[in-house]
Amino acid sequence: MSVKPESVGMCSQRLARIDRFLNERYVASGRLPNALLQVARGGQRVHQTVLGKASLESGAPLAEDSIVRIYSMTKPITSVAFMMLVEEGRVALEDPVHRFIPSWRNLGVYVGGGGGLPGTPPGWLTRPTDAPMRMIDLLRHTSGLTYGFQNRTNVDAAYRAQKLDTFARTDGLQGFVEALGQVPLEFSPGTAWNYSVSTDVLGYLVEAISGQPFAEFLQQRIFAPLGMRDTAFFVDADKAARLAQCYVLGPDAKLVPAQLGQFREPPSAPSGGGGLLSTAHDYMRFCECLRRGGALDGARLLGPKTLALMRANHLPGGRDLADVSLSMFTEATYRGVGFGLGFAMTTDVAKTQVAGSVGEYWWGGAASTAFWIDPVEDLCVVFLTQFMPSTLYPIRRELRTMINAAVIDSRA
Repeated sequence: MSVKPESVGMCSQRLARIDRFLNERYVASGRLPNALLQVARGGQRVHQTVLGKASLESGAPLAEDSIVRIYSMTKPITSVAFMMLVEEGRVALEDPVHRFIPSWRNLGVYVGGGGGLPGTPPGWLTRPTDAPMRMIDLLRHTSGLTYGFQNRTNVDAAYRAQKLDTFARTDGLQGFVEALGQVPLEFSPGTAWNYSVSTDVLGYLVEAISGQPFAEFLQQRIFAPLGMRDTAFFVDADKAARLAQCYVLGPDAKLVPAQLGQFREPPSAPSGGGGLLSTAHDYMRFCECLRRGGALDGARLLGPKTLALMRANHLPGGRDLADVSLSMFTEATYRGVGFGLGFAMTTDVAKTQVAGSVGEYWWGGAASTAFWIDPVEDLCVVFLTQFMPSTLYPIRRELRTMINAAVIDSRA
């Protein structure tokens, strides 16, 4: 149910031009298969865009309730799940990871060896870490772990060779974590930022600490209370027709289906870093819960003080991602951007060169999806599409510019 934008200080005409922009530049032009945008202010929807096809092959239109792969927009959900356990006193941010993964106690930092071949501990030259990896390092991506797709070092080459990716595992999260512990770290925890499988490890820790399967914990403690009825690691038979196809560019610059699996059965190792499927409705419910301080419609996930801690910049020395990141992987600039416990946030609007607010927090997914929450302007935005890679188009920056331009009654 939408309200007139002007009733909450936004401009109908400026929001309407976003539809034209998305259609002309991206959907009708064939750059993206579809686009679904929801904008809410103060908990009231002021704009929705639904464009394009859920499947170019069948011609099925994208719908408001289409289910999509949200990939790394899974990370904030997993981070919230972990912080729920912190609130319960079961774990602390300063706890060493080896408290719950004892085999990681002696993980070393890569010095040499490996050569990109499948590595075993004797094949690596390592040095001790300056300090143990702590839970906070997993939440803020300062753990020293990496992703195989980075294509930067011998360590991430070993990730690829050994299939250190939850999507490729058949031995569960326990097997994934055990295999991960056989490869050295890229750097000493807490000294740099590197996008990584850290949040997948958090998913394992949620399972290990709670004593409940990770997917079951999310369903019982987050999805059911918030009414996120279509968010899961796979789609049931009765929902399969609503799953949108994901696309990549083919050799002739035409969109072709990505080969990503069917998402029709529960995965062996559910990915806390990127495995969830969701809808615009569901993810907006999650965003609204965060915007309101951790509770929505009587269901409280977190206390507002915990959420404030998550939204603070936890990068070493309070620096920007531009200063400490080893891996630049999106079209976004990292100047004026910090990283908290599960998502990035704006620390200096002028440095970002994009209109916004200090303290707004956000993240995106590999299929070009994005969300952000602006606690100053009481804005929640969810953008869904299904196109990889997310680095090809500057659509996230463009949407942020245009949506912030539609705010005519600023609360700053």
